[in-house]
Amino acid sequence: MIGKASLTTRITLEPAFVLHRYDWSESSLIVEVLTRHHGRVALIAKGAKRPASNFRPVLLPMQPLRITYSGDAEVKALKSAEWVGGYAMPSGNALLTGFYLNELMMRLLPRDDPQEAVYQLYAQTVQVVAQASNLQAPALRAFELLLLHHMGWLPDLKVETQTQSDLQADRAYKLSVDAGLQRVGLQEPNAIAGSDWLQLTSLDFAALIGLLAKNAPLAQSLKSQLRALLNYHAGRPLQTPLMLTTMQQL
Repeated sequence: MIGKASLTTRITLEPAFVLHRYDWSESSLIVEVLTRHHGRVALIAKGAKRPASNFRPVLLPMQPLRITYSGDAEVKALKSAEWVGGYAMPSGNALLTGFYLNELMMRLLPRDDPQEAVYQLYAQTVQVVAQASNLQAPALRAFELLLLHHMGWLPDLKVETQTQSDLQADRAYKLSVDAGLQRVGLQEPNAIAGSDWLQLTSLDFAALIGLLAKNAPLAQSLKSQLRALLNYHAGRPLQTPLMLTTMQQL
């Protein structure tokens, strides 16, 4: 007879990042993590709030971890977590940017749905945000664009969505939640030239950061359009950008 314990799924030394954590009991936490091979996973970290817990110094946002967990229920049991290293704990704007990335992952990714490309994109973005303050905004735009692509929500940027006609380099276009990429007047606020949209068809993260870092007006025009699409798929406005705007005004 096979013992019950032998039937329990165990995942060992899985690359992961902490997305969110909240109290479960006086001494334990529920931790939402993004894993490389298993998507977003909910874990119970027993005793994590105790002063002597090995979990306390490592279950932090934006830090690359390797975790071991087991269980077949919706919330699994965290057995161990170790810091992989690579960069110091971000602070200030970098940490707030990380909270925005985490909110996107929490709102847009269902649990237990493997998304290895999204994990890799997230890991690359966190590293840039943590280490290069001058590239935070371009990295965010590149992340948003590629996230929409990986989730299947980004229209073909080489053609006008409704007519399927090729973009014209000297015409202006905007990304609409309802109509996809559509032609607009050259003076339309946040309109982007067809030539720029065509450059954005690159799916290489580093190349997109380089392009957006050199073209700040393009990055700024892209920001509101990508955010509108992300808000639409999230079901309601994302809260972290609103908080960031309020803090900047203060």
